[in-house]
Amino acid sequence: MSAKIHSSAIIGMDSQLIEVEVDISPGLHKFTIVGLPDAAVQESKQRVSSAIKNSNAVPPRRSHCITVNLAPADIKKEGPTYDLPIAIGFLIASGQLGQQSQDKIFIGELALDGALRPAKGILPISAEAQKQGFKTIFVPYENAKEAALVPGLKVIPAKSLKDLIQYLKGEKTIEPEATINIQTLYQNIKFNSIDMKYIKGQEQAKRALEIAAAGAHNILLNGPPGSGKTLLARSLPSILPKLSLKEALEVTKIFSIAGKLPMGKSLITQRQFRSPHHSASSVALVGGGAWPKAGEITLAHRGVLFLDELPEFQRQTLESLRQPLENGTIEVARANYNLEFPARFILVGAMNPCPCGFLGDNQKNCICTPSIIKRYLKRISGPLLDRIDLHIEVPRVKYDKLVSDQESESSEIISKKVQKAYFIQKKRLKKHGLITNSEMPVQIIKNYCCLDNLGSKLIRRAAEQLHLSARSYYRILKIARTIADLDQAQNIKSHHIAEALQYRPKQFEY
Repeated sequence: MSAKIHSSAIIGMDSQLIEVEVDISPGLHKFTIVGLPDAAVQESKQRVSSAIKNSNAVPPRRSHCITVNLAPADIKKEGPTYDLPIAIGFLIASGQLGQQSQDKIFIGELALDGALRPAKGILPISAEAQKQGFKTIFVPYENAKEAALVPGLKVIPAKSLKDLIQYLKGEKTIEPEATINIQTLYQNIKFNSIDMKYIKGQEQAKRALEIAAAGAHNILLNGPPGSGKTLLARSLPSILPKLSLKEALEVTKIFSIAGKLPMGKSLITQRQFRSPHHSASSVALVGGGAWPKAGEITLAHRGVLFLDELPEFQRQTLESLRQPLENGTIEVARANYNLEFPARFILVGAMNPCPCGFLGDNQKNCICTPSIIKRYLKRISGPLLDRIDLHIEVPRVKYDKLVSDQESESSEIISKKVQKAYFIQKKRLKKHGLITNSEMPVQIIKNYCCLDNLGSKLIRRAAEQLHLSARSYYRILKIARTIADLDQAQNIKSHHIAEALQYRPKQFEY
C-alpha cells in the first residue's frame, strides 16, 4: 500500500512544495529514502521508527520493505523537517491512519520519544502553502505563532506525534492557532540600543551617522583606540527609521530560514545590528557553502553590518562585499542553480589609522614606520573604499567634554529628523520601487539631484581637484540629496554639496 503526504523544502529564500510518497511492500526489511536526500534526511529512518514506537503505534516490521520518495527528485532535500510527513505517510500506508486529504501540509522534526521539535523556514513555507491552495498546515507547537502570520491558513500546533495521531483519528482536539493581527504586533515595538545623548563629544561623527541613518549610506569611522568608534557604531540602531511592515516580513523570513528567529517571537520588528568577528570567512560573511546559506550581509538586510577593526579582516573577505554593496543582493552560483539572497544593509566600518593606532594623535606618538602604515592601509582596496560614502575622523575626546554633565542631542530627537527624511525619500522613490537615496541608480539621480549654479560649480571643481571617479561623483550627489532631505529642502543647495564633500576620504593614498 502507498500514501502521499505534502511537505515543503527551502531553496535559498523560497519554499518549494515536496511530495512525500511512502510505499510498503512485503519482503526483507529495508527502509530506503530516495530523491536526493542529505545525511539528516537519511537518518530520519531511525528517528521515525523510534518515534512511531514510542507513540503507541506499530513501527516498521522486519517483513516491511519501505520506500520513501521525495519528489521532485531533482531538488536536493536537507534537514530533519521531513520526519513528520514520512511518519504520517508510513502510518497511512500501513493502515494505521486513514487517507488524508490533499489540502494538508506537514512540517516537523521528530525526537526519539515522538516529541516534535521546531523547524526552520516556517514563515515562507506557510506563505507558499497558502499560495498553492492548502487549507491546513501541521507544525511543531513552537512554530505555531510564526505560521499564524499567514492569513487564510489553518495552523494546527502539535507537541508530539502521539497527539497528532489522536487528532487525525478524531480522538483528541487540538485548537488551531489564532491568526495573528500583524498590524497590532508590528505597532508594539520596543527599542534597546545605546542613546546618543550619553556619548560625549564627537559631534561631527554623530552628524555623519545621522546622514547615514537617513539615507542608508555606508560609513567608515577612523580614529585612535578609545575614541568611541565602536560606541558610535552601536548607537546607530537607536536613530534608524522604523522598519515598515513589508521590511519586517522580509527580515523575519530571512531569520526564519536561517533558524535564528527568537523562540516565541513571530515577527522581527527591529532593524538588525550584525557584528561578525574579523576572523570570519568569505562564506560566513556573504553566504554560500555546499548547501547555500545566507551570510551575515543577508542577516543584516535592512539593518547594519558593523565590521570592527576593518583592516584585520582578510582582504579576500572584504573584496567579496563589493558586489552586494553595489547591487543590494548577493548571487550564489552553483552548477545546477543560482540563488539570490537580499543584502541591502548599511556598512559601518571602524579602524585605527595605523597598526599602533596613534597616527595623527595629538597626545601619543605613532611608532609605526611609513612602510608598515602603507602596508596596513593597503589591506583595504581602493574600489571598496570608493563604495563607502562617508569617511569620518574620530579624534580622541578631550577631558573637559568627557567629564561634562551636559548631555548631547538624544537619539529620540535625532530619529525624528531621520524618520522625516526617510518618509520624504520613500514617497519620492516609491514609483521606482526604491526606498532610500543610497539605492538610486544613475538613470534617476539626475531627476532628483538638481543643483543650483553655485552647487554645480562647486562639485565640478571638486571633481577636477579630487580626481573623483564616476561612482564617487554620484555618491556625493546622493549624500547631498540626503542632507537636503534632512533640511526638508526641495533642491540641493551649495552648502549641501559642501558638507557632502567633507566626508570624502583624506588619508588613503597609495
